[in-house]
Amino acid sequence: MEVRIGVQHVAREISFETTLSADEVVEAVRAARSGDVLELPDERGGRVIVPSAAIGYVTTGSEKRGGVGFGAV
Repeated sequence: MEVRIGVQHVAREISFETTLSADEVVEAVRAARSGDVLELPDERGGRVIVPSAAIGYVTTGSEKRGGVGFGAV
């Protein structure tokens, strides 16, 4: 699923793909409100870490990606 994070006072948003579900992303954002950082894994094995105080918004895309090519479902 695609996740986009808007950071305060930064013109570009952070955009990445994650293997988490939408509910798991929401839970991580809620937990970050009472903690220091929002930490989410990306689908390549990395981590995206944003200070909680700097988060402007978080949006999620659809959970299922469309396939490309012949026979993609």
